[in-house]
Amino acid sequence: MKSIKKSYYYFFYKIYHSIWYTSKAFGGETLVSSKAGLVMLALELWILISLGAYYAVYTKTFTELTITKPIAYIPVIVLFAFNYFTLDYKDKWKQYNNEFDNYSKRKNCIAGWIVFGIIVLIITNFTYSLYLMSEIDWSKYR
Repeated sequence: MKSIKKSYYYFFYKIYHSIWYTSKAFGGETLVSSKAGLVMLALELWILISLGAYYAVYTKTFTELTITKPIAYIPVIVLFAFNYFTLDYKDKWKQYNNEFDNYSKRKNCIAGWIVFGIIVLIITNFTYSLYLMSEIDWSKYR
C-alpha cells in the first residue's frame, strides 16, 4: 500500500515539475500546485469516463448524463475530495519532494518516461472509449 501511495505522489510530483518548468519559462509561476491538481483530476475523470463508456458499450446501456443526475457530479466531488485530502491538505505531497529530488538522474528519467507513458495511455484509452461509444446506434437502446 505504501508503494501505491508513493507512486501516486511521484506521479503528481512529475506533473507538478513539468507545469512549474513550463510556467517558469513563461513567467507565470503562480498556482502551479493547483494546475497540477487540475491535471490529476482530469486524468482521473478520464479514467472513470472510460470505464463508464466500456460498461455502456459492453452492456448496451444508455445513460443520460445531465447535471441533475448524481451520476454526473458525485464522482467529480469524490475525486476532488480525494485529491484535496491526499495532496493539498497540509501539503502532504511536499513531504516526498526532497526524496524525489534526490533520486539519481537515471532513475528520475526512467520514472519520468513511465509517467509520460501512463498519461499517453490514459488519453488514448479515453479517446478509444469515446470512439467505441460513437460506433453504437444508441437510438435502439433508449
